Amino acid sequence: MKDDPLAMSMLFDFYGEVLTEKQKDFFDLYYNRDLSLGEIAENTGITRQGVRDVIVRATQVLRVMEEKLLLVDRYKTIQNGLLEIHDAAASIEAANNHHGGSASIRGYAQRIQELAKQIAEKT
Repeated sequence: MKDDPLAMSMLFDFYGEVLTEKQKDFFDLYYNRDLSLGEIAENTGITRQGVRDVIVRATQVLRVMEEKLLLVDRYKTIQNGLLEIHDAAASIEAANNHHGGSASIRGYAQRIQELAKQIAEKT
């Protein structure tokens, strides 16, 4: 059974450089380009089992890296936190507008939303 392509792509984005060129190529073909093991085997001239072995090994390497470094986990935590900050600032702005609307509160809420969006785009 194929692992979640999005999760595997994230692992590949963070840790792909530790893989061999062959592992990178096969992993990319399988997860990012959605080729089957048979298609990769046919295009590369090795057996389907050989392709599977390379992909399984690459997946293991990426998972071990994540277990040790937790970069993907931290990235997700930061992104979720920034979304919560953005949403909370939007709620403050809406409540402020509903209760008469202080210009300074509106400005602070909008600035918080802008900063959260900028940071999310950079990470």
